[in-house]
Amino acid sequence: MVSKAGVRWVPSAKVRRAAVLCAVSIAGVGAVAMLGGVVRPGGHDLGRALVGEAREQALTLDLPQAVADVPVSQARVPGRPIVLIDPGHGGHDPGAISASGNAQEKALTLALSTELRDLLVQRGRVRVAMTRTDDRYLSLDQRAEIARRLGAGLFLSIHMDHAPNPLARGVTVYSLSDIASDAEAARFAAVENRAGGGLTSEADGSVRALLSDLAVRGEMEDSAALAERIVRRAAGPVLLRPRPHQFAAFHVLKRANTPAVLVEAGYISNIDDEAALVTPKGRSPLVLALAQAIEADLATRR
Repeated sequence: MVSKAGVRWVPSAKVRRAAVLCAVSIAGVGAVAMLGGVVRPGGHDLGRALVGEAREQALTLDLPQAVADVPVSQARVPGRPIVLIDPGHGGHDPGAISASGNAQEKALTLALSTELRDLLVQRGRVRVAMTRTDDRYLSLDQRAEIARRLGAGLFLSIHMDHAPNPLARGVTVYSLSDIASDAEAARFAAVENRAGGGLTSEADGSVRALLSDLAVRGEMEDSAALAERIVRRAAGPVLLRPRPHQFAAFHVLKRANTPAVLVEAGYISNIDDEAALVTPKGRSPLVLALAQAIEADLATRR
């Protein structure tokens, strides 16, 4: 079934369980096939090993850098959902540079995210964590891993937009879809995904990759609903794009395994948007709208 938001409904639990079992079986066969083509240094072909023959071998795995413990602020009521705020870019990845050349996206996303966290903590209705609280680089997989490890009830990735047209202004909210809402959304997702490999973390188009996508269909409608709620709360106090809610295949949203949106908080390539985004006062209307939308969204999913 296809909703008005353009996302497909998740299959039943029975279908999903069957899909997982199928994926495990196929993964096992694939692993055996893969080993059959590995040649050990020194000329020993694993594929020619006799049945029952024991050979000493080495296996090297490329694992992501471990993510340090992430502090979680507590709510007034114990057990409330965790909101994970993700300031985009960081470290050696500055993101976009502002129109004046005096501001970097990584610093502005951290400032806005910190202000949002502090407001949510002050209001006390949800628990809050951040993927980074300083100027460090995290891969898309590491950011999503934090969301999964914390069991986050909501994932919010904060970015700033940039365009060749210096007149482009306004906030855009993206939710996950395997079909982009337009060519611009598709191009933007491709740029953001470059470090993380696209919609799926699988290196090929295997059945495992296709089955892994089934796991996110249940979050797609919740993510679209959250995006619409943010747009409604922000309309008026915050300048929005003409079509403020967009869809695209963002790797970090897909891998978070929870309702997730990506917020482009304005165009730092525009002098007026930059002027608002570089000050706490200019950011405060969007920060308040995000906090209200987050609290309202989680209240509907208790």
